[in-house]
Amino acid sequence: MNQSLIPVILAGGKGERFWPLSRQNRPKQFLSLDGSGKTLLEATADRLLPLAGGWERLWVCTAAEVADGVRERLPQLPKENILIEPERRDTAPAVAWTTLEVAKRYGQQAVLGFFPADHWIGNQQAFQTTLQAATELASNEAAIATLGITPTYPSTGYGYIEQGELKGDFQGLPTYKVTRFTEKPDRQTAESFISTGRFSWNSGMFIFRASVFLTEMQKYASEIFLPLQAVGKAAYGQLTKKSIDYALMEKTQLAYVVPANFGWDDLGDWNALERLLKKDNQNNVELADHVGQETKGAIVYASDDEEVIVTIGLEDLVIVRDGKVTLVAQKNRTQEIKQVLKQLQTHPKYKKLL
Repeated sequence: MNQSLIPVILAGGKGERFWPLSRQNRPKQFLSLDGSGKTLLEATADRLLPLAGGWERLWVCTAAEVADGVRERLPQLPKENILIEPERRDTAPAVAWTTLEVAKRYGQQAVLGFFPADHWIGNQQAFQTTLQAATELASNEAAIATLGITPTYPSTGYGYIEQGELKGDFQGLPTYKVTRFTEKPDRQTAESFISTGRFSWNSGMFIFRASVFLTEMQKYASEIFLPLQAVGKAAYGQLTKKSIDYALMEKTQLAYVVPANFGWDDLGDWNALERLLKKDNQNNVELADHVGQETKGAIVYASDDEEVIVTIGLEDLVIVRDGKVTLVAQKNRTQEIKQVLKQLQTHPKYKKLL
């Protein structure tokens, strides 16, 4: 059994850690952050289209609040291929509901791949080859494949996958049974993982046959699967928020990892811009008209080309100017942006800034 992939873009997130550039009506997937001029959503669609064989086989699962923005940015995508969640319930319900809907059209043997809309991929050809390997595995085996990113530093912000026994080669790439998933370890643990050579970062990309995935969901996450199977998205109100990792991947015995090395970043917060854009001879990452004196290690962004940001004697800061909001934060505390947004939500005068 060999068949092509049906890619699904998961585009329902908020991307709050890119606030104030990311807002409720302009979430992270609608931003252009890598200097290409394309939004993250558009770039994701572009690299998946060759695998899909055209727009007719590309799908998007998104939230009701941003569905119009998806249609606007992907006008060639058939409207029936945009699945709109009535409520945000994390990735397990999104993946399960989408798989059920795709299976209705293409059958239980359809091979689906799920891809977050906020990833940066460096080597497009290597990305295609890796996905072809994962598709071949999923087509021929009872397997739920995930792409494991070769770690380049001991990140404490990513989940890790430990590879076990070799399953075999697909498209010339080795594939391993997953021994375990570990969520966001401390630095010492991350360093020990990397030193073994057996661990990769969890990319959040999954490839499987619909029948295999749905059987495993019924077995390990029936509280999500059965309501969706019965009434579709009308069940969302009774579902708990749960990621696909917690709901299924940490429990199933059919998880396999294809180690990947194509240049990857999940663009989680403002620090991602430094990883992508900073050159060796640069003091700062500047996506703004910036005049700096004795400023280093800064990430500076302004939406308005006519605005000037002036800094003196600063180090390791994120400085973002968008509309009527200015964010100044230490780079190692950008995770706290979500907490600030919760504070702003309690003040009526600030709600228009969210």
